[in-house]
Amino acid sequence: MLKFWKKKPAETPPVPPAAPAAEPAPPAGLPHDTDAASLEHATPALDEVLAETPPSPDAPAEDEAFERAAIAEAAAPTKRSWRDRLAGSAFARGLSSLFVRHPKLDDDLLDELETTLITADVGVEASTALVEDLRKRMHKREFADAGALLAALRQSLISMLRPVELPLSIGGQKPFVILTVGINGVGKTTTIGKLARRYRDEGRQVILAAGDTFRAAAVEQLKTWGARNQVPVIAQGQDADAASVIFDALQAARSRQVDVLIADTAGRLHTQAGLMDELGKIARVLKKIDVDSPHEVLMVIDGTTGQNAVNQVRQFRQIVGVSGLVVTKLDGTAKGGVVFALAREFGLPIRYVGLGETATDLRVFDAEAYVDGLLPASLGQG
Repeated sequence: MLKFWKKKPAETPPVPPAAPAAEPAPPAGLPHDTDAASLEHATPALDEVLAETPPSPDAPAEDEAFERAAIAEAAAPTKRSWRDRLAGSAFARGLSSLFVRHPKLDDDLLDELETTLITADVGVEASTALVEDLRKRMHKREFADAGALLAALRQSLISMLRPVELPLSIGGQKPFVILTVGINGVGKTTTIGKLARRYRDEGRQVILAAGDTFRAAAVEQLKTWGARNQVPVIAQGQDADAASVIFDALQAARSRQVDVLIADTAGRLHTQAGLMDELGKIARVLKKIDVDSPHEVLMVIDGTTGQNAVNQVRQFRQIVGVSGLVVTKLDGTAKGGVVFALAREFGLPIRYVGLGETATDLRVFDAEAYVDGLLPASLGQG
């Protein structure tokens, strides 16, 4: 039996006949001509569609990310610059300190620059190649001072990132299916919530699929994000077959002519063969409905994990053909250089970067803005 859960209105004292209670508004986030009953009948494969969902008492910790985001948005409604968000990274702090301590243009400055880049997770090969190129140019007297070298460093870093500066284009297919992957703790479900908000604000109709059935808390968390973004969520119970859940979600999205379907997946450690087999199965099952789906396999990476992120991408890419990356948590303790390492190693498009808690802090990746956010302000553009 299919169930359509709808939040019961809070009990209120009786009101006089002259002032009856207003009729509740239809669920937001659904097609304007769709009510709860018609949606249930129109999607017979649907286990659960939520237009509204209260936070689950079983997973209070899972809602903390949304609560932090809500507080952050209320406290700082103005969109902050890339430099404001990235200034605390080890990369930015290291470079600023370096040029203060070594204002003189010499080999010692370049040696410390190489160390700074390596410790910021840019990678040994990339750091060495970049610095050696600058050293040759310095010996040819191309730089008048350390400021000129910093300007050349800026151009070299931007050049490393330009090839992966490819925004995700939603269109051409309806629904456009985004399969999100990544290990637990990287901010995957939070990223899905922010993407749903972004696409909804663009006027697109969105459905979410709770494919992380390994953890009941993950399903509840996605329901909370869906409800508060006014986006329906298709889910089944814990330990349900993830491929079946996402298959049903695609059928529902097609029947309702939804623009975007974003599917969550389990995030157990990438070394576990069972998870990788599950992801492969999901991709195969989706192709039974749409041979081109998923249209984007979006891998979410925690920017604080450094070089381990490279290993994660390598593993996931072998199984599900990752087509785009989201790098999160770059505003906190992240060293910042892993973005360059990923660009050099894989050349995969970096679709978005997470620069904070609010929905607007999930930014479309901009190579120049990112580099300028890491460099000393005298050469940046914020």
